[in-house]
Amino acid sequence: MQPPPIESEDDAAEAAKLVEACRRIREQVSRVVVGQEEVIEQLLIAILARGHCLLEGVPGLAKTLMVHTLADSMHLAFRRIQFTPDLMPGDITGTEIIQEDPQSGHRQFIFERGPVFTQMLLADEINRTPPKTQAALLEAMQEHAVTAAGKTYRLDEPFFVLATQNPIEQEGTYPLPEAQRDRFLFHVVVDYPTRDQEGEIVDRTTSTFNTTVDPVVDGGEILQFQRTVRRVPLPPHVKDWVLDAVRSVRPADPQSKPWVRELIEWGPGPRASQQLVLAAKARALLQGRPHVTIDDVQVLAHPVLRHRIVPTFAAEAEGVTVDDLITRLIKEHAVAPAKVM
Repeated sequence: MQPPPIESEDDAAEAAKLVEACRRIREQVSRVVVGQEEVIEQLLIAILARGHCLLEGVPGLAKTLMVHTLADSMHLAFRRIQFTPDLMPGDITGTEIIQEDPQSGHRQFIFERGPVFTQMLLADEINRTPPKTQAALLEAMQEHAVTAAGKTYRLDEPFFVLATQNPIEQEGTYPLPEAQRDRFLFHVVVDYPTRDQEGEIVDRTTSTFNTTVDPVVDGGEILQFQRTVRRVPLPPHVKDWVLDAVRSVRPADPQSKPWVRELIEWGPGPRASQQLVLAAKARALLQGRPHVTIDDVQVLAHPVLRHRIVPTFAAEAEGVTVDDLITRLIKEHAVAPAKVM
């Protein structure tokens, strides 16, 4: 059963509150982070859509600083895990320890909670740890819970995983399993700053510049914003575009075109359609609209699909990237946005 769409004055007021809160969050983050406006917007969309993000970029692009500042502006508990080859699953989720009662001498197992028990978790260089340890995040990301010794522990809400990986150092890394990649709403590419932005970074980091970030929302407000996002109506023609576009890049689909079967090994599953719609709803509200347009889903197609499409060897040999494939997909499904009365 779908939630009722945004129609009442109260809903409109809640949507306006969301827009204002995100404006203030951007303002706070810009005090510390120079540029990266598109990345910050995608992170905000992911949070509003109750999704997780995979950030990819070379070292030194302020990925860790950006995530930490975002958590501070939202008054969320923040933890960082540096993933290394010797990291164990228990180092993430927690482990049982024996504790002795000093009075009775009775010993019992006590679950010592790991760093995953937070609200915003930064998994730094997630591809540097083996798949067994990477998989320890799966339940937390999907169920927002951790199971240990037969007992389930709920995580505090809201809960987000923002993971980073380095695209240039592949030696000693472990590619993320497909199941875990699919748990991320977005695969965000963090690019180099412009010349002017880099100059501002140099000025700030080589002087006495110092600033603080003020929290502008809290966890309860974010949960309410997430509920508001789900109430945004989805026009039938936008839903059709999403279904047609996502299904068209599955090489096993009978309707797929020859270039898809030639250049794509594996296509996105149903979760891609779900998350593209949710992200588009969040973007629509951030743009001040109570409805989703074709433009919303087209703009977000790259971050939603780039980690869900596996190119063939032929595509890699020809130098065709996943982003090239998504761009071709969007062009083939280009339509004029329908006017909403």
